[in-house]
Amino acid sequence: MGWRFRKRIKIFPGIHINISKRGVSANVGVKGANISFGPDGTYVNTGLPGTGLYRRDRVSGSSDNTQTSTAYDYNNTIEKSESKFENNDSLEKEEFEKNKEQLTVQSIEDNNEVVDDLSSNIDYNTPLNPREPWSNYQFPTLELLNKYDSFENDETLLLELEANKNRVIEVLLSFGIEIASIRATIGPRCTLYKITLAPGVRIKDLRGLEEDVALALFSHHVRFVFSYDEFGTVGIEVPNRKNHTVSLYSIFSSKKFQESCMDLPCAIGRTVNNEIFMFDLAKAPHLLIAGSTGQGKSVAINTFITSLLYKKHPNELKLVLMDPLGLELGIYERIADKFIASLSDDTTVVTNSGQAVRTLNSLCVELDNRYELLRSAHARNIKEYNTLFINHRLRPSDGHQFLPYIVVVIDEYANFILERGEEIEEPIVKLAQLARAVGIHLIISTKRPTNDVITGAIKANMPVRIAFKVPEKVDSQVIIDSSGAEKLLGNGDMLYVSSGTSIRVQCAFIDTFETERICNYISAQTGPLYPMELPTIKEQEDNLNGGGFYDVKSIDPLFEEAARLIVLTQQGSTSMVQRRFSIGYNRAGRLMDQLEQAGIVGTAEGIKPREVLIANEEQLNNLLASLN
Repeated sequence: MGWRFRKRIKIFPGIHINISKRGVSANVGVKGANISFGPDGTYVNTGLPGTGLYRRDRVSGSSDNTQTSTAYDYNNTIEKSESKFENNDSLEKEEFEKNKEQLTVQSIEDNNEVVDDLSSNIDYNTPLNPREPWSNYQFPTLELLNKYDSFENDETLLLELEANKNRVIEVLLSFGIEIASIRATIGPRCTLYKITLAPGVRIKDLRGLEEDVALALFSHHVRFVFSYDEFGTVGIEVPNRKNHTVSLYSIFSSKKFQESCMDLPCAIGRTVNNEIFMFDLAKAPHLLIAGSTGQGKSVAINTFITSLLYKKHPNELKLVLMDPLGLELGIYERIADKFIASLSDDTTVVTNSGQAVRTLNSLCVELDNRYELLRSAHARNIKEYNTLFINHRLRPSDGHQFLPYIVVVIDEYANFILERGEEIEEPIVKLAQLARAVGIHLIISTKRPTNDVITGAIKANMPVRIAFKVPEKVDSQVIIDSSGAEKLLGNGDMLYVSSGTSIRVQCAFIDTFETERICNYISAQTGPLYPMELPTIKEQEDNLNGGGFYDVKSIDPLFEEAARLIVLTQQGSTSMVQRRFSIGYNRAGRLMDQLEQAGIVGTAEGIKPREVLIANEEQLNNLLASLN
């Protein structure tokens, strides 16, 4: 028990001879997989290089049954031995208890040997694939999307364009405004007329003529755009008589989207210049959407989510969905195992304010945990951190792991605020201020653009905003700090505002049937089996049992086994608990928190293993008896 010797001799690439106290064995294999021939039998070892996860199967040997990893072998041995001594004399049973500790430590050494065998085959010159073990995952195809007729060659629209162009020239000349040139660009909802004023004509002579031009063109929503570009043009946006739908198929099939290198690409639609418009949510880094009911907010949210699903792998992206009505975002529950992050005891789509508070606070804990990982890795942002991890610069045994982006989508934000107020706003402000560096991004939507909902703290940390049609000018000023949204046409017509620049965009349309087809396609793919678990908030003092320990109903079923493992090995490592019991890191973290409350391990000190406060199994048994 007190010593361990192991010599590894390389014969050829992929072939090794191992000499240890257990005998002589041979390994043949490649990175992540090998076959061991030894005195105990023949084993097939498989695992994920660099993660510490492995599987060991016996294919021949003295045992009658196939074994899956030495960890299971230990449990079977203990159970069989305990049943064997049930009816025997006490002396034999006492001898078994003395050897139980030796058997446990031997099992852990066996696990370490398997991990050593697998890690020895790691090629540290080859970067890790963050999409493993789901590298066969197939991204959604364009065939899942609807196609709509193009409007660019519509003869009726071309005739309308020429007539309006001549009418604009006549109206401006009637007011004494001469123009040097005029060009027109057809968009899906509006046509943009770019005019160059003749020398000597002042801009202020043109201001205030919007209503006169609208009357002359028989339209209520003519909008002047003073962009002050290098060409010295003034734009006049005139609505088309016939509306045209912007299909998501036309956006996703474009070269701009297909070749995009954005970290979190969000396609929106087409501008009045008929150009495809998209932005990088990772650089935004958060998005505020507001507008009246029925103007396209929910469609825009579905468009953004679909953009991310088409470009990101389940290991690279997780969504936190919050919808008080449970109607708009509930359709994504069928892909919860692959793309959703949630609390383990809550639904995958948050529907009430209590769940919303717990989820937002949990995200703040995840924020702090990620900052701790970045500090220990000396990385400035999530992109640098993941690059270090992929290139074997960070060790999983130290608690490091590949970090996916987390996009938090909150629909009907006003409903949550009206019910819980500051309990909702405070964690959102914290996330908006700090979460960009660690890859957590917010998309917030509301139909109530008032100052008590969209507060100054929210607006200060969300420079990128989208305004749909609103009834009053004051509503537009609340959303984008200027007028203009009250003159939009509705049905997906929006103003995208970033850093003071306003761009008019027609949102791409996606219907419920398209979303269903995409979700069904994704759910049929290989990928994670369970949703990502967000960190659990520690229970409040009034939820603790008398001794400061968790209520018995909330104790993890693996609590006692984990306690014995940690005391016997004297290693308070969360990653060891994770590997030993084949559980997720979040559950292993909750186990360590419960062990801390029970007085078995000390407090967390960054990514270092916790101090074990119990010296031996006898002290542990006494402690467990007192807790029970």
